[in-house]
Amino acid sequence: MDSLSPLLEQTHTTESVAVIRLRGQQVEKTEDIVAEETPIGIEYNGVPFVVMLASPQDLEDFAIGFSLTEGIVKSVDQIKSVAIEELEAGIRVAVNIDEKRFAILDSRRQNLAGRTGCGLCGTERIAQVFKPMSEVNTTFTLAHDHLQRALEEMRHFQPLQQITGATHAAFWVNARGQIMLAREDVGRHNALDKLFGAMAQQAYDFEHGAVLVTSRASYEMVQKSIQMGVGILVAVSGPTALAIRMADEYQLTLVGFSRSHSQVIYTHPQRITEEQGVKLS
Repeated sequence: MDSLSPLLEQTHTTESVAVIRLRGQQVEKTEDIVAEETPIGIEYNGVPFVVMLASPQDLEDFAIGFSLTEGIVKSVDQIKSVAIEELEAGIRVAVNIDEKRFAILDSRRQNLAGRTGCGLCGTERIAQVFKPMSEVNTTFTLAHDHLQRALEEMRHFQPLQQITGATHAAFWVNARGQIMLAREDVGRHNALDKLFGAMAQQAYDFEHGAVLVTSRASYEMVQKSIQMGVGILVAVSGPTALAIRMADEYQLTLVGFSRSHSQVIYTHPQRITEEQGVKLS
């Protein structure tokens, strides 16, 4: 259960606050549990790189996933260590990477001041938004009824959302529609980075499964999925036009407005089948 749905035993993930709750004509003074949001400063080889606002849990997963999806490293083997230090104003995540990768990073280094998981905030040059990527090359397919199974089960793997109602989640789904791994965060991009970081550490095959996210499918979510070689991205909310164009160009199957009994397939529908091995007409 630990790998599927991270335990909330880690400190500072939630906070109890005094609130006034209104129900009809009733006024009640009570307590509410809210999700914590903390500045997370990631540095590489001692050089500050980015500050993100994120949920202060699974930060090693976050650092590794961010490093992979941003192209800072090409594989988890190029990350030598991750050290986490709690500071008065936030959390410092010190990542030590291969010297050759750091030399490349240093040549294009930027300092970002991100909002909650904002993948664009602070980008200095427009060209940096769109990273060079390869087309997705996987024959993995997911039967429609198995997709529905995952959509029905995902609520069971969101403990932080159940407590606070303020977080997103990203899930790794196998060919039978089973949720194999889940990560949560106040930011949708952060949740996806945490998922990919956990997958990389546990040697998951990115080409043999699907990603399910509780958010909309923005271009960043599509871009991160393509970067990791994932073939299917399923979003609970809708995609943007840019996300659809990017998914179409790089051969990603993009599914939006996903509920247990209804979905919209935007690109490359051949990976979603009526049953195992039978393509939708």
